[in-house]
Amino acid sequence: MILKERRKLICVVRDTPYSLVHIRNMETVTLAGGIICPATPSFYSKPKSIEEVAATVVDRVIDIVGLKNETFRWGQ
Repeated sequence: MILKERRKLICVVRDTPYSLVHIRNMETVTLAGGIICPATPSFYSKPKSIEEVAATVVDRVIDIVGLKNETFRWGQ
């Protein structure tokens, strides 16, 4: 429904390992206009708790959606 209406579809996929079936499904979603965002945390901001680690994934999704997000940026 989302892709049919040309709205942004973001799939936050679990961590690896990906099987060939996963990779082909992610390719199909991408070719249809969806966005694949692996749920892989970032440690560049030096998170101090598990909540801050999870927030790195959430922040990435918020960025993809296009919402204003006051979070860690390179060069800060």
